[in-house]
Amino acid sequence: MKSILKHLRPKDWAMIGVILVFVVIQVWFDLKLPEYMKTITELVGTPGSEMSEVWLNGEYMLLCALGSLATAIIVGFIASKLGTSYSQRLRSMQFNKVDSFSMAEINKFSIASLITRSTNDVTQVQMGFIMGLQILLKAPILMVWTVIKISGKGFEWTLATGVSMAVIAMIFIAMAMLVIPKFRKMQVLIDNINRVARENLTGLPVVRAYNAEDHQKSKFEKANDELTATYLYTTRAIAVLLPAITLIINALMLAIYWIAAVLINDAVGPDEALDILANTFVFTTYAMLVMMSVMMIMIFFIMLPRAQVAARRIGEVIDTEPSIKDGPVTESDPARKGEIEFRNVSFKYPDAADYVLRDVSFSAKQGETIAFIGSTGSGKSTLINLVPRFYDATEGSVLVDGVDVREYKLESLYNKIGYIPQKSVLFSGTVSSNVAFGDGGSAQATEEDVRDAVRIAQGKDFVEEMNGTYDAEISRGGTNISGGQKQRLSIARAVCKKPEIFIFDDSFSALDYKTDRTLRTVLKKETQGATSMIVAQRIGTIMDADKIVVLDEGKVAGIGKHKELLKTCRVYKEIAISQLSEEELAI
Repeated sequence: MKSILKHLRPKDWAMIGVILVFVVIQVWFDLKLPEYMKTITELVGTPGSEMSEVWLNGEYMLLCALGSLATAIIVGFIASKLGTSYSQRLRSMQFNKVDSFSMAEINKFSIASLITRSTNDVTQVQMGFIMGLQILLKAPILMVWTVIKISGKGFEWTLATGVSMAVIAMIFIAMAMLVIPKFRKMQVLIDNINRVARENLTGLPVVRAYNAEDHQKSKFEKANDELTATYLYTTRAIAVLLPAITLIINALMLAIYWIAAVLINDAVGPDEALDILANTFVFTTYAMLVMMSVMMIMIFFIMLPRAQVAARRIGEVIDTEPSIKDGPVTESDPARKGEIEFRNVSFKYPDAADYVLRDVSFSAKQGETIAFIGSTGSGKSTLINLVPRFYDATEGSVLVDGVDVREYKLESLYNKIGYIPQKSVLFSGTVSSNVAFGDGGSAQATEEDVRDAVRIAQGKDFVEEMNGTYDAEISRGGTNISGGQKQRLSIARAVCKKPEIFIFDDSFSALDYKTDRTLRTVLKKETQGATSMIVAQRIGTIMDADKIVVLDEGKVAGIGKHKELLKTCRVYKEIAISQLSEEELAI
């Protein structure tokens, strides 16, 4: 809990101070009521008392009740506003922190867990925070103040109240030992059910194609049953707790009246009996307040562990330091614009035993097209992901414009790069908003820039046939257009940015050969001066590259042009033979 309470601002602590003041006032009103009740009882039992005195004290009681109500409303309003604004800030802090994470941190937490931490966990903290401000501040003050007031009212009554409090404490301790571990487990189970549901929704076409609905349903039911069982366990325990406490409170009331009956029976004279009767009403109210305070504290502390677990999980995200950090460099040598160099680069994923890349070295000059090919798992995508620093090289250096990428301010590095991922990613919005997406560090893309980018990416025909053309709606993930269309819009987004370096991570795989070739021809012509890095599975996509890097099990098997590699690189020749005809190989 401390890990997130430290994010409270001085203004928040001031508001908590205001709440504390109103809580003290509310308790004063609550404890003033029994005193007027005693006075009224004495007036009613005393012959010759004026009715006006009874009415006056009754009016004081009403004012105290209204005052308690007003302060309770004020406390509830301030606590709710403070708790809501604080949870809003926690969500923003988590979102911003996750936005700065590298893939290493994303994989460490998992996407399902990060979603839970940003939603359900924040809700649990918000509820605990608001309850704490309303209950945890009031209950101890009310209990201590009330105990002070009743301590002189009668030893027998005080003893009965103390015994009742001890019994409730024992019930609470037993209940806490049973329930608290389950609350701690609950947030992990919510992560698990989110993961299973997300996998099913994401892979729904595959699930249906393989008739795996029953298998997925059983996985979900297992996760759902486990979460439900945990919920039922805790709610049943609390359901037993509340009647038990009510029984003890009623038993205490019965004991108070039984003690009062004995004391009145033994009283000497009507005045003493009247005093005992008046004190009975006062003590009954005070005892109820004490027991209610104890009950509120205990219920809060039973619910607290879940909020604590949620707070710890939120704190883990907020306090995690990204492994990819800003460097000091914002500008590089203009004479080396677009240059890329790998110097003896080796890489392995966090906590992995083996290297994915080993001693990779190559360079590309401004305007060149450098391509990467190799068998599945040879490290092609991993290699190009080191340029935008999705990961940092384990050994060696990756240089852009002659500067190690680790030295760049991340924003400056990203402004140099137009990245087209292996899996096309589109966002809910329009064609234009997706193509002009983000901030490239230059002026906002114009409508003409968007149209040119779509034309270069060979998307003009299908975009202008859509309802609304460039203002046509794109659903989340681009689910309302085909894979090839998504790929072309992803390429258009990079083109619209006008970067120094294009990174194509197998970004032509969903295109037919004709569109692929036309797009690359137009792209090279329209983006002269920009360096291109292309990962491809098809040799036809990279035959015209200025330099081809062949990877085999993470090592460089050959570097050169298409014809050179056919003669000098066995791995490249094997790939070419498997894809090209004899006529194409002879060219």
